[in-house]
Amino acid sequence: MTDYSEEQRNELEALESIYPDSFTVLSEKPTTFTITVTSEAGENDETVHTTLKFTYREKYPDEAPLYEVVSQENLDENDVTDIIKLLEQQAEENLGMVMIFTLVSAVQEKLNEIVDQIKTRREEEKKQKEKEAEEEEKQRFHGTPVTIENFLNWKAKFDAELLEIKRKKMKEEEQAGKNKLSGKQLFEMDHNLDTSDIQFLEE
Repeated sequence: MTDYSEEQRNELEALESIYPDSFTVLSEKPTTFTITVTSEAGENDETVHTTLKFTYREKYPDEAPLYEVVSQENLDENDVTDIIKLLEQQAEENLGMVMIFTLVSAVQEKLNEIVDQIKTRREEEKKQKEKEAEEEEKQRFHGTPVTIENFLNWKAKFDAELLEIKRKKMKEEEQAGKNKLSGKQLFEMDHNLDTSDIQFLEE
């Protein structure tokens, strides 16, 4: 007959020596403990980590332990879901054997993958931003291609603006009483001007 409590005790001792800094016993009945798993440092020294909580069932290792992700850093929801699925699959495959070390190692590998993905994600984001900036720059230098349609639209607007400026100018001159007569209007009003140039030359 399997002595479950003996196997569990032995595994706890082993885990304590393997993870001296990240292993914490929370209670003894039932045996519950946490192990914090940290990924290897990524390119910019970023790491992701998670704290896993395990509880031995009475007949562990013939029964899978209870497990949950109690805290995490730099992981999104999908990553946490993937970790839970991974624990499920590993627990099933290792029934009958003490498995906490195997589960923690699998999560460790997963976290290393996630760190690499973060690097790839960042590189892709950077490339995307560079591409968008390039497109923007092209647009700025390229300007708007001139078609007959948009040239006519522009011209109509331009003419309307010009007309408005002329109108304003005439209005201002009228208000200021500077409604000057043109040369033609002066001639029509004063017929002496017809001969004034000739007189000027004769003198």
